[in-house]
Amino acid sequence: MKGLIFGKGMFPQTLLRPTIDYILKVQTPDGAIPWFEGGKTDPWDHIEAAMGLSIGGEYTQAVAAYQWLADQQLKDGSWWAHYEGCEPIKGDRRETNFIAYCATGVWQHYLITQDRHFLETMFPMVEAAINFVLSHQAPTGEIYWAVNNDGTPRKDALVTACSSIYKSLECALNIANTLGLDSNAWLDARATLENTLHFHPECFDRTWESKARYSMDWFYPILAGVIKDGEARKRIEQRWPEFVEEGLGCRCVSDEPWVTVAESCELTMALLAAGDHARAVTVYSWLHQFLDSDGGYWTGYVFPDKAIWPEEKTTWTAGAILLAADALTEYSAASSLFTQVNLIATQESTAAREDRHRSSGQ
Repeated sequence: MKGLIFGKGMFPQTLLRPTIDYILKVQTPDGAIPWFEGGKTDPWDHIEAAMGLSIGGEYTQAVAAYQWLADQQLKDGSWWAHYEGCEPIKGDRRETNFIAYCATGVWQHYLITQDRHFLETMFPMVEAAINFVLSHQAPTGEIYWAVNNDGTPRKDALVTACSSIYKSLECALNIANTLGLDSNAWLDARATLENTLHFHPECFDRTWESKARYSMDWFYPILAGVIKDGEARKRIEQRWPEFVEEGLGCRCVSDEPWVTVAESCELTMALLAAGDHARAVTVYSWLHQFLDSDGGYWTGYVFPDKAIWPEEKTTWTAGAILLAADALTEYSAASSLFTQVNLIATQESTAAREDRHRSSGQ
């Protein structure tokens, strides 16, 4: 779409208002946001769409989405991987990165609204979810990707999922610290996970083929704030030709001729995090050719066939479009969520520093 400018303070309201309305149209009366009308709902994608509503100023419906999550949460703090209505349709597993992501959505909504009552109301849900996830952290630091129906973990881990959890832990820490609550255990777990993501690739993809051919393994450590600055820029350059299709977007898998809009949006934010604003604008500008007349964005495009595939306009794709626009234009108070690490210092850390000063006579 030619002529669009995505600079600071230039959020494209006219372009994206129909996209906000598209999410609202799909959201069900109980607050759930399925992939599309009549489709399944999963916790991670539900939250991604809810974050789009928060950016769009639809606070009541965003809160309804988080209340739906709270209502569906299991006693151990988890959610099933997929739902149809309020019924799990794949009740054989819970995915840890899906579960942790509630902290990211809740923190984003608070940053935008400054609604402390919302934060206080949702904290028990976040606390239970994060504690469930961290109960499945391996001794070597990675977090197992899924948990079986009987509560046993599936003992392998994904770079993308663990990177997402790393960002969610940042958000969970910020929620706890804003409310003046102890979060030291979460802080320690996050530091251990960061070390494993940085220095122990052998802890991932141990029981299946490497996922390195997936673009998310390439850019998610940057998007989540694990890899930063020069290291991030170097990582982008190393595999740019493999994953980026000029004029279209980011491939999902390096050896498949298929670009997806949501992953292209996430790459846009990863580029911003790496300090490459120019390419972020360029990639994002390609994506609006996939906008449909109802405000929804098609999920993906197979370029040799010049074909939309699948023929779905997912709400989480719409959410990703809104998140990337927010990051590019610095529109909302949460615009830097995925482009910077903003970790609030803990009260306990401050007290510990004061104790050290007193004991040293300073």
